[in-house]
Amino acid sequence: MERHQNLTMSVNQALGREIATGKYPPGSSLPPEKDLVIEFNASRTVLREAVKMLAAKGLVDTRPRRGTVVKPEGDWNLADPDLLGWLLHRKNVLPLILEFADVRLAIEPAAAALAARMRDPDMIAEMEGALQRMIDAESGNDDSLEADIAFHVAILRGSGNRFFWSLRYMVEVALRFSIRITNARKAGRGPSIPAHNRVLQAIRAGDQQAAESSIRALIIESKTLLYEAQEKDDTTVLG
Repeated sequence: MERHQNLTMSVNQALGREIATGKYPPGSSLPPEKDLVIEFNASRTVLREAVKMLAAKGLVDTRPRRGTVVKPEGDWNLADPDLLGWLLHRKNVLPLILEFADVRLAIEPAAAALAARMRDPDMIAEMEGALQRMIDAESGNDDSLEADIAFHVAILRGSGNRFFWSLRYMVEVALRFSIRITNARKAGRGPSIPAHNRVLQAIRAGDQQAAESSIRALIIESKTLLYEAQEKDDTTVLG
């Protein structure tokens, strides 16, 4: 059973990434089932389950006599972390990351303001822990990327808003790509720890306006760095 599930996930991941990166563009059909069975060395049952998972994400539609057709990108569920991860493997990924920065500007300032209103001691402790990890990473004692992500996810949780919290997986996946780019662009400009600390201090003080404005400034700086990277076509840090 476990092998069956693993194989289904493997086929789902492979086909999903191929669709997201353009091997099968919108409007095109996936290869016939018999060909995919051979390609992935999988049963028809595994293949059909994998395709159903893609359909649930809005990527494909199975039609009689037409097979499995890739749907327009406007139908794709971009909040799905798997799909977002696949999309971020496109060659020209910076426009997508910049769109995500706009989403962050719409969500995170509001989440920070709510976190300042809630002032949940446990959540503040979680943010403090993430910030300390960022400090430790400066001396090589932690992972700066993981610590940065943990800080932003803690704010979503600290907001007390279940809808914001439900976006954490999407935020985490996208931040893994955007932070790599912005950190590379920030080299020599000083650490971002003071900016993150301003957000933390505002939340701790219950200052909703300061929390909102300080994290907005942080995201705007990030967006500026992404624009710089786009102008220089600098995505080499993504590997």
